[in-house]
Order: sequence, then C-alpha cells, then structure tokens
Amino acid sequence: MSSRKRVLVVGGTGYLGQHLLQGFSEIQGTPFEYDLAFTYHSNLPQPLLDALPHLLPFYVDLKTGQGFDVISHSFGQPDVVVNCAALSVPRVCEMDPNAALSVNVPSSLVDWLSNFKEGSTLLIHLSTDQVYEGVKSFYKEEDETVPVNVYGKSKVAAEQFVSEKCLNFAILRSSIIFGPQTISPVPKSLPIQWIDGGLSKGEKMDFFHDEYRCPVYVKDVVAIILALTSRWISEGKQMQLLLNVGGPDRVSRVQMAEAVADFRGYNTSLIKPVSASSVDRGVKSPADISMNITKLVQTLNFSPTSFTDGVKLTLTTGAKS
Repeated sequence: MSSRKRVLVVGGTGYLGQHLLQGFSEIQGTPFEYDLAFTYHSNLPQPLLDALPHLLPFYVDLKTGQGFDVISHSFGQPDVVVNCAALSVPRVCEMDPNAALSVNVPSSLVDWLSNFKEGSTLLIHLSTDQVYEGVKSFYKEEDETVPVNVYGKSKVAAEQFVSEKCLNFAILRSSIIFGPQTISPVPKSLPIQWIDGGLSKGEKMDFFHDEYRCPVYVKDVVAIILALTSRWISEGKQMQLLLNVGGPDRVSRVQMAEAVADFRGYNTSLIKPVSASSVDRGVKSPADISMNITKLVQTLNFSPTSFTDGVKLTLTTGAKS
C-alpha cells in the first residue's frame, strides 16, 4: 500500500519552483506518492495548471502570512516544505532593504509550521552563494559568511532564523541556477538563453572576466531536493543540513559566454571581456563566490552536471529565449 506524503512548494510559480513541481510530478514507482501543493503571490500561471492539473495552488502573502491558514484546512500539515520564494534581484534589495528582509526571512512560514506537531516537517530552504564575501575561491560551508550587499545579508539572516527556529531543515546555498525555460515562462531573463539571444544576432557583447561563480543546472537542484525529501520520508531521522549547491565548474561570465558560443558555433570575437568594476550596477557584487561542493557530493552520493553539458542540455531542450 503506498502512503501519500504532502509536499508544499513555497514560491511554486518561480523558475526553480516550477521545475521542482514538474520533478515531483514525474516521480514513478517510489514507495510513497506525493500530494503536491504550491503557493503563489502575484499571478497564477494557467499553463502550469494545465500541464500539471493535480497541483493544489494556494495564494500566500509571505510578508503577512495571509493564506497559510487556508493551507492548514485544505491540505493539512506538509511532510516537506521547500521554500523557493525570495526577492532575489540584488539591485532591488539594495533599494528596499525592509522588503528584502520581510520576504527573504521566512518568519511567517516558520511561525505557521510551529502550529503543527513538532519535528514532523522538514523545511528545505533555498539560500545563495552571495552569503560569501567573494575574496577567495571555493568557499566551504563552514567559512565565515560576510555578505557585501543587502540581498546577501537578508539571506544570512534567513539562514540564522531557520537554523534557530526549526528542528529539521536543509539550507541549500545555491549558485546561479540555469537550464531550460519553465512550463509557464518566467518573466526574468534566463542566463544561458540571454547570452544565446545576444550572440545569435551577431552583436558584440560585454562580459565580466573577473567575477566567478559555480552555476548549477536546474535539474541537478531538483534532483538534490528530491533526494533530501526521499531521505527524510524514508528514514525520518532528525536533519540539520547546510549544503553548498553549485555546479562542478568555476566559471566567469566570459567563460559562460564562450561555452554557449562553442556549442552554437558563434564567433567568439563577439565576446568582449570587461572588468566588473567598470560597470555600476547600483549594488556591490562579490568577485569570486565559487563553492566547494564536496559535502554535497558525499552527503547525497551525487554526480553534478558539468557546465558545458548543462549548456548543451539547456539549448537542446526547446528552451524559449
């Protein structure tokens, strides 16, 4: 007899959220099946509901917690909550630090979860590589967090809040997430598609040569969250995890563009390397927040997708620009 488990994706209409709902929906043949719900804030994308009609959508305002009580009555206590909701544009956070804190620190979500039986829900919380200062390469989880902008500071505050208030949690410090477009296309530009769109027009484009990240393929992030969910449900042991979630390759923006050009056969002379310090983005940006992912690989016995393979997968799976 399969037992049904409840999973709630907070911020289910965003880029990772939609990919995650798709990933959970595609699971076959596990000892447990999932009842899936998600929260949305601004609009409910019809294509997502058409493609995955079994999903239960709930309106929630994370700043006030309005809407969580409806989930309690209509869905019940989730076994797993994945929090993908965030104000994640650093420039926007810089202009409105209060909004950044009120959305990025999941106080209303954690308060709501505290109403349920203690210790029976796992919170998987998405954090960022921007918690690191960016003055060296391959940061480890135990390295000091010294964020250089409001976005990073709000995410450090969120990590501290979750680890103090929750009995069971997994905090995932994610790098840039890239991959194919979502079922219902997201409004923000996607990194690989944006590079591809520009270079395909034969236009010269500026790219930073001195900012390094470990971009992670979206389906790897989904696989990691599915693995943590499965482990929590099958073992039921206390979980308090902090993991760097990046790809295996440390790359600059120039190298990201070169990978797209190599795959597509574009002229690499279109890629003009510039220094990050030459552009005023209205926000301070860390120079090198590449991450060591040894703990991730060992904890989940996980083989991450290389950056070049991720680019190929992104550009061959009908991703819309």
